[in-house]
Amino acid sequence: MSEHSSAEPRTNKKPSNSQLLVAVIAAVALIIVAVFVLANKESKPAENTKFRQDVVVPEETPKTVVNTARTESTSQREEAVADQSTNPVEPSEPVAEEPVVNTQPEARPVEPVEPILPTLDDSDTSVRDSVASYLSKQAMELLVTEDMVRRSVVFIDNLAQGKIAKKHFPVSKPADNFMVIEDDIIVTDPNSFERYTPYVNMLSSMSTAQLVRLYEQYKPLISEAYEEIGYNGSEFDYTLQEALGELLETPIPESSLPLIQESVTYKYAYAEWEQLSDAQKLFLRMGPENMKKAKKRLQAFQRALAN
Repeated sequence: MSEHSSAEPRTNKKPSNSQLLVAVIAAVALIIVAVFVLANKESKPAENTKFRQDVVVPEETPKTVVNTARTESTSQREEAVADQSTNPVEPSEPVAEEPVVNTQPEARPVEPVEPILPTLDDSDTSVRDSVASYLSKQAMELLVTEDMVRRSVVFIDNLAQGKIAKKHFPVSKPADNFMVIEDDIIVTDPNSFERYTPYVNMLSSMSTAQLVRLYEQYKPLISEAYEEIGYNGSEFDYTLQEALGELLETPIPESSLPLIQESVTYKYAYAEWEQLSDAQKLFLRMGPENMKKAKKRLQAFQRALAN
């Protein structure tokens, strides 16, 4: 027998379907791996956009030499503003402001400076100017402006005793003469009362405060003048009160008083009126209306001096 006849017969066997499927899967896997490797070599990995949004990477800036003090304070302010914008601060309780302490010395009240008085001999100008600041020009013409302090002191001292110091009148005498109406009885002419109206108006034009102010201003000179006539200067207050009381005690007649003529003078027909002091009878010549006005001012002046 030949060799071909003695060998085992050749069989032409084909692969099964399962084997082919495994081979295809393996080939595909190799292709995928090759593509992935090549892709990693040619392209960079994709950035995580979500992470980039959450994280801010500061850019590097070139360093320069600056004023560190100013830069530091500016950066601190910027950080504070940024911190406030990102993290708003909750409102806190208001902080009480500290009271402002005045370091300046406290101003002391300025004490009024008393005017320097002139001497008694040279006091007329000062007294006249002081009185003129309260009275009208017409009223000033009624005053005797010579030796004003001494004249007034002597006149008031006599008034306190019920007397009239005719040579020391502090005002000029009325221009018109005393007049009477003669009928069945003699009475004072009412026009004679008007002679004293300017003097009463002068007294009424000054307030009680002004009268007191004048008296207190020239009191040192008044005391000096009172000592010159033999009295204790500090006692003039009492004398002035006595003079005011003498006039205020004068009764005001309700009707015209009858008069009796003696030579060239007149006296009151009724004893209760004639026995009044000379100072009080002079006050009567002013007439009821003028007496009422004058008494009102004198009473206020007396009360002010007593306080």
